[in-house]
Amino acid sequence: MSEELPPSDTGEHGTVDEVPRAPDADAWSTACAEDLAAEKARRRAEHGVPQGSAAEELRRLVDTVADKLSGLQSPLLGAVAGPAAQQVVRQVVQQAKAAVEPVIERNPDVFDHLAAAGGELLAAYRSAVQQQEQRWTARTADPGKDPADPRDDDEGTGPGQRIDLD
Repeated sequence: MSEELPPSDTGEHGTVDEVPRAPDADAWSTACAEDLAAEKARRRAEHGVPQGSAAEELRRLVDTVADKLSGLQSPLLGAVAGPAAQQVVRQVVQQAKAAVEPVIERNPDVFDHLAAAGGELLAAYRSAVQQQEQRWTARTADPGKDPADPRDDDEGTGPGQRIDLD
């Protein structure tokens, strides 16, 4: 009896609960896609909705500014000129949106590149500021004596720093 198969789990009708599936032709990519979707869902739950591309963010900014300007009441113009001024503002906002939308549609990658360049410029600025701050905070107690400066070998009579005019 050692060659007998173990008893199988059968359902109510005497059939096997698990139906054999055909092997997936690309099981690895399916598993990767499922893992990626699960990771995106976890990050979305943890950090909120991810930021869109620079073009999408610009479009959202234009829409938000347009909504704010259109809903703005103008107390300076008074009650008589108020509706006419609001109409002019709405018209200007619509013209601006009409001018910006085609540019965003034609060149979405340009805005991503500009955003990346802006990030790199900001990083370079931070680096320069940090280096300058390190120089300012690394000074010795005697401002006239900088140990890294070979020109400060002679003792001066005043507390000032020697300036080389060559």
